Amino acid sequence: MNSEDGASAGGGSDGAPPPNNHEHLPPPQFPASRFQAFRAPISPQRKRIRISHSDRYIPNRESVNLQAGFSLKPEDSASDDRVPNRSAENELDLQRIEEADRTYSEVLRSELFGDEVPSSDPGRTPSSSGTDLGGLSGGPLTPPRSHHASAPSTPSQNLFTFMSPSARRTPTRQLGQTTLDVENEAFSLSPVRLQSQKLLLSPRKQLRSISKVPFRVLDAPDLADDFYLNLVDWSSSNILGVGLARSVYLWNAVTGSVNKLCQLGDQDLVTSVAWLQEGKYIAVGSHRGIVQIWDAQAERKLRTMDGHTSRAGSLAWHNHILSSGSRDKTILLRDVRAQGPYFRRLTGHKQEICGLKWSPDDDKLASGGNDNKLFVWNSTLDTPLQKFTEHVAAVKAIAWSPHQRGILASGGGTADKRIKFWNTMTGRHINEIDTGSQICNLVWSKNSNEVVSAHGYSQNQIAVWKYPSMRQVTALTGHTCRVLYLALSPDGQTIVSGAGDETLRFWNVFGKGRPEYREVTLLDVVPQLR
Repeated sequence: MNSEDGASAGGGSDGAPPPNNHEHLPPPQFPASRFQAFRAPISPQRKRIRISHSDRYIPNRESVNLQAGFSLKPEDSASDDRVPNRSAENELDLQRIEEADRTYSEVLRSELFGDEVPSSDPGRTPSSSGTDLGGLSGGPLTPPRSHHASAPSTPSQNLFTFMSPSARRTPTRQLGQTTLDVENEAFSLSPVRLQSQKLLLSPRKQLRSISKVPFRVLDAPDLADDFYLNLVDWSSSNILGVGLARSVYLWNAVTGSVNKLCQLGDQDLVTSVAWLQEGKYIAVGSHRGIVQIWDAQAERKLRTMDGHTSRAGSLAWHNHILSSGSRDKTILLRDVRAQGPYFRRLTGHKQEICGLKWSPDDDKLASGGNDNKLFVWNSTLDTPLQKFTEHVAAVKAIAWSPHQRGILASGGGTADKRIKFWNTMTGRHINEIDTGSQICNLVWSKNSNEVVSAHGYSQNQIAVWKYPSMRQVTALTGHTCRVLYLALSPDGQTIVSGAGDETLRFWNVFGKGRPEYREVTLLDVVPQLR
């Protein structure tokens, strides 16, 4: 038996009661005076015990992740955001958990560190704009990661500082004619600091609900199920142009009216359509390689331009310059103000050009081909500025970021299934994600830093991704064939998708605030586009 532990609580091996070390001591004598302190007898063993007390606790600030350590999010919910088919209720629940997690972390930082540690969520502070700009231009970005980022490092100074109240300078506010020191109010009932109160009372990010049901469905007979064509485009004047077989139809999104713009010859088909930025003129590419320009308001053809020896499957406008890509492996740059059919022929692709997009902020043209190559050109050179060869399938899906200069997204076909991001200012590959399905089209949102991808084999869905984390926001299903065509409305709130099932579906994805959704069935289909 350990002598420092005293007698054991139980009996000995023979069942006899344990010895009592105090049985021969005289009974304690109470003091005669009631002001004399009472002292219990102290055993010799107790004298050897040394009790030490610490004055305060200072936590270790190195390698401490406050957001991970005090997270309110369940451990098994980290993988939920990668499940493609989650309900809208689960989406909102996850957003509420993340919002509560951020609020708790901000209040914790405020209580521990005060104003010395910057906020981990700039969008929560009253002075911030709340705009998500992604990474810095010109530098590489980190690969996809979890939502819980590491907490910012604390400043290299003492965690707790001591000073007299008079030396502390505190902000004041004017209430009528009385000036109150709001940080040192003696009668404050709040258990947290003023900064924490501001965080708790600051406006919260409004939770966004994305309907899984399209609010409108248009029947589009003879919409070609061809990966290499581009048959749907939405103008700035809110008119949707659709190529169906030999004809081009215009659907007015305001009035709902449908007009037939033109019809090609018996031996020809529409292979691409593209609106000029101002929304008055539309270019039409044909199977014979002819490109026509039409005045949509007057419904008359302005000119016909040749130059291709095979179908013109992709078109793109840049001010007065119209670029056309063809199965003959060439790209023609056409100045519509000039009389000639084109002023420059770009060669470099080894197979059909199936994707063309001009950068919104400079003179750069991105082209994708069936040779798995992605090139970046400008209108003054005959050779590409940059060549990206990492894709292992056809590159049709191309989208430039409207939020960050020089950021380009591209998607590969069935053998690739990856969305890759490039910095065309430095020529570097900066990010990518495996979507698990053929990528047929890409659109970058104007209202938020998010990317929409249209998929074919085998998911036939539309996915919305948050850039640069590439967390899947939602997945929209309903098409029964691969989703080949994708366009964004001029206000940036609605996307339209077209598929080989000969339907056009309209989805409210980037509504301002909480849009009101109207769930419809196929019985609510508007008149056919004939």
